[in-house]
Amino acid sequence: MRASRRAWFGLLVVLGPVLLVSMDGSVLFLTMPTITHALTPSAEQALWILDVYGFAVGSLLIAFGNLGDRFGRLKLLMIGTVVFGVGSAGAAFSPSPEVLITFRALMGFGGAALLPSGLAVLSELFENPRQRAQAIGIFAATFATGFAVGPIIGGLLLSRFDWGAVFLINLPVVAIFLLAAPFVLREVKATRTGKVDLLSIILSAGGLLSSVYAVKELAAYGPSLVVFVTGVVGVGVLAWFAARQRGLGHPLVDLALFRGKVFTVAIITGVLSLFAWSAAAYLTGIYLQSVLGLPVLTAAILALPGAAVLTTVCILTPALADRIGKRAALVICHFTMAAGLALLLLTTVTGGIGWFIASTAIAGIGYGISFALVADTAVGAVPANRAGSAGAIAETSNEIGNALGIALLGSTAALIFRLAGPGIAPTLDETLDAGAAGAVITQAKEAFLTGLHVAMGIAAVLCAGLGVLALRWIPRGRHPHADHLS
Repeated sequence: MRASRRAWFGLLVVLGPVLLVSMDGSVLFLTMPTITHALTPSAEQALWILDVYGFAVGSLLIAFGNLGDRFGRLKLLMIGTVVFGVGSAGAAFSPSPEVLITFRALMGFGGAALLPSGLAVLSELFENPRQRAQAIGIFAATFATGFAVGPIIGGLLLSRFDWGAVFLINLPVVAIFLLAAPFVLREVKATRTGKVDLLSIILSAGGLLSSVYAVKELAAYGPSLVVFVTGVVGVGVLAWFAARQRGLGHPLVDLALFRGKVFTVAIITGVLSLFAWSAAAYLTGIYLQSVLGLPVLTAAILALPGAAVLTTVCILTPALADRIGKRAALVICHFTMAAGLALLLLTTVTGGIGWFIASTAIAGIGYGISFALVADTAVGAVPANRAGSAGAIAETSNEIGNALGIALLGSTAALIFRLAGPGIAPTLDETLDAGAAGAVITQAKEAFLTGLHVAMGIAAVLCAGLGVLALRWIPRGRHPHADHLS
């Protein structure tokens, strides 16, 4: 059965807000220096401006995926888009760091509401399994493209407009979606009984937010009583949440999905791919601008080849997986990410543009496979009435990975810089702004590059290790517990 023209148009309509939500996860990578100059936030406020969006999306996706299953996916998709638009408008005109942080959190709230519902609506539009997989692949490619082009869009806008433009560009897309969606999308609810377990929603959101916050603060500022208490509370709340799910007739998250090793490897892949990508994008942006001295627009343009490879591979991954199997596709994913990240170890203080482009292109193969395959695995492994929750798990893995990548690997690079740098300031940019010259500048750039190499080396080893794990855990043929994953 071929999908109708309305189904494909519905896909196009849904992709607009999906692109915005993912793009806003990375659009500030090259924009933060300008925002810092305009609003003069403290170091901690600057960190929250960058990360509160990802924290909000990552901690609420599972809860909103479940609510969409129960109360209407299109309804939640519309509400989420409205909230995202309001948050974008408020962020664009924020007069202070506190206001910007608040509206960035509101944008994350809206993004968490619309992402899993958008994926679930698409699953209902396409009845043919192959076409549904293709549509999910395009959805995932759009989501991946948003992450990849976010810094590029930010750099292009900053070359002509004020920093608020990076948020204002969201509003026309939001308006078009709200006008078109009621005519091309249909409401779908899960046909199941049972009340919403409000406590599970609170536990999932609170536990994820507390745990991620603790890890972030530990990596950025070191150990403290607040970090310890918050981390213990977060882990305890998540343990309580997991125990509660096993006893519920209608759980918020079906933990039985994780009994399959293939599904588990796929979700870990979702975390690790964004973990590596976000840290690499953030650190290489500094490398290109502050070490090699390239303008922000040039740095953004150099990221285009990797973004093109990532997007193309993401679209082609369903066909690739059909031909070689998902096991082989996942293995290729892990080892190409590892190889691409390892190429960054060849960069130097005086040159490395070629290695950067080669790195983003090769790693982009792995990122593209990951972004497409994780979503397809999550949705294809569950009944249709759990599509929203399964999609939420897949998207949550990406958002959590994105939040942790800069926190852990970025902080690792910063620690190396403090240990090996000239000791004038805690970061490379601050050292350069302090008027250092000659050998001091060289030492500072070399220290930053050492930190980048250590961080990317860790990421490459983790990716290669997961590739080995995939070879051992994922069977070559179909087996009873793998469902659609062979």
